[in-house]
Amino acid sequence: MMHKLIHHIFRLPRIYKRLIQVLVDSACLTLSFLFAMLIKYEHLSSVLDKNAWLAFFITLPIGIYYFVRLGFYRAVIRYINQRALKTILQGLAATTVTLIAVSFMLGSPSPISVISVSLVFFLLAFVSVGGLRYLLRAAYRRASIKSRIPVVIYGAGAAGAHLVNSLKHSDQHAPVAFVDDWRGMHGTQVEGLEVHAPEQIGELINDYGVEQILLAIPSATRARRRAILKALEPLMIPVQTVPGTADIVTGRARINDIRNVTVEDLLGRDPVPPQPLLMQANILGKVVMVTGAGGSIGSELSRQILLQEPRQLLLLDVCEYALYRIEQEIKALAEHHHLDIPIKALLVSVQNRPRLTLLMRSFGVQTLYHAAAYKHVPMVEHNMVEGIRNNVFGTLKTAQAAIECGVETFVLISTDKAVRPTNVMGTTKRLAELICQALSGEKAKTRFCMVRFGNVLGSSGSVVPLFRRQIRDGGPITVTHPNITRYFMTIPEAAQLVIQAGAMGDGGNVFVLDMGEPIKIVDLAKQMVRLSGLELITEDNPEGDIAIHYSGLRPGEKLYEELLIGSDTTSTAHPRIMTARDTHWKWPRLEAYLRRLHNAVAKAQYEIIRELLLEAPIAYHPNHAISDLLWLQKRIDTATPQPLETPVIEEEKHPVNESIATPLCPLKLRSAQLNLAAAAMAKDSHF
Repeated sequence: MMHKLIHHIFRLPRIYKRLIQVLVDSACLTLSFLFAMLIKYEHLSSVLDKNAWLAFFITLPIGIYYFVRLGFYRAVIRYINQRALKTILQGLAATTVTLIAVSFMLGSPSPISVISVSLVFFLLAFVSVGGLRYLLRAAYRRASIKSRIPVVIYGAGAAGAHLVNSLKHSDQHAPVAFVDDWRGMHGTQVEGLEVHAPEQIGELINDYGVEQILLAIPSATRARRRAILKALEPLMIPVQTVPGTADIVTGRARINDIRNVTVEDLLGRDPVPPQPLLMQANILGKVVMVTGAGGSIGSELSRQILLQEPRQLLLLDVCEYALYRIEQEIKALAEHHHLDIPIKALLVSVQNRPRLTLLMRSFGVQTLYHAAAYKHVPMVEHNMVEGIRNNVFGTLKTAQAAIECGVETFVLISTDKAVRPTNVMGTTKRLAELICQALSGEKAKTRFCMVRFGNVLGSSGSVVPLFRRQIRDGGPITVTHPNITRYFMTIPEAAQLVIQAGAMGDGGNVFVLDMGEPIKIVDLAKQMVRLSGLELITEDNPEGDIAIHYSGLRPGEKLYEELLIGSDTTSTAHPRIMTARDTHWKWPRLEAYLRRLHNAVAKAQYEIIRELLLEAPIAYHPNHAISDLLWLQKRIDTATPQPLETPVIEEEKHPVNESIATPLCPLKLRSAQLNLAAAAMAKDSHF
């Protein structure tokens, strides 16, 4: 009942709450004066002295006026602090002096008695007026703590102390204890909360009913955060964290911005600081173009490039919305860092060589990062013609336009799936590498280099957003195979290494990024479930929350990815960048091959396309039949029995010979339509 009354009072309009404070303070001051008189005098006649009470009632409204002028009633009781106490002291000191002055003006016979009563009144009034507010604040917090989540804060440093102060005014979290690794802190108190050892977290969960753990260790290395999260995983309790030091320093986040644990926390390693000379070599003061700027890698490349202060930044993409989004973000980033750099958003397909040539020549492009590609393995597998057209011939046309316009550096963003590929996507990326390698040997002024790396965390094709969504929906989590592994790297680290690798080599180099140790996808899924405070459904625990379902490998998918084709690798000036010299064809031979491939693609000759992909020096070894959806549909149409005759509509009968009057059967008509479409594509396109 009391809790409801307190909440009701705190929800009243501000003017009513201030009126109540004035009335309560008047009562407190009156009672304080009464008790001061009782303490000073033994006889009731002296306590009820008319002159003394007249002096007090003259002083009372003056004292309330002092509080109003000092802004005392603008303070919110639930957030009262030391500044409010200072205001109370100032107001009561002025009120006490006024009381003494009024008593003398009314002819008090005993100055010593007036002063002593006034001093006792000052002390009692301070305790009643200030103490009542602190009691109300404590009652409000105790009433609201029942509706908040009890949490333990891991990290009793400055970040933890700041977080506790923020959470005390929160409607969601109620901090109950600290946990810290440093033994010297154990048993001490920080912001009124005791600091415990990590081994005591289980006891704290049982004693306080803790429902969540908040990590307040922004300066900890990723390796340390990963170790802490691994230790907390068996507790089956949700874990959240404050942002890292880098985000706090750059202003992208505040210390009290609590967020979910990210995959960077689970898998991320400590990045190697970028080398400024390599970061600036191809960017500072130059016109830089990024194709596929709206994608995961392209957008992060654009952010990193902007911070190296190019003369002009050109953002290219074929998707209007993705281009608009990255343009707005890059412009906001430039404004935040006070960078006056022209940013141009250009809608263009990398398959449109004339348009690319016009843009590169008009803007005087000096450095080009080619990130535009179809990268989703099943999607390209089901649409192999468009995948080849975009990834192979889009790269070819972009590279030829760069040579024609005298671009100084061309950096191709490749993938680990280009190594001994089992899918069309990886094959197209390896062919794109072959194109750059071959053109580099033609003594062009443009310096070509390729950068190959694995999966990036949080990209559009990453499993992480999928797992997070499946956990939110209650499961099941879908994993293709229990033994499937992948390399992972954060998008910012990948972009920085791409930029630095692009500044190395003399042309034709394939750079390979050190991706660390491969991660089993099923282990990643299990960690995400446990750190969400949920339990896995297993044979031993059929009452769990989330199940893992194995869906089987998709067409073209491998259990393990590789980064190197051979063992011929060389270290570079950067500890996480290696260079490899892979086998490739000279341009004349590759050009003849590409003409044959182009003709097969233009005519949608799927069997010939596969034969040509097997012919190239890319170690393509598909583990499945052709999976292109159009090719499969044609096979279904061919296998479906068709009627020998199709009824002719009466109005369409004409007195012509039988061979003309007989309509085409649906299969022949469909085949004719496909041939016409292929002929049209071949006519409109050029190699």
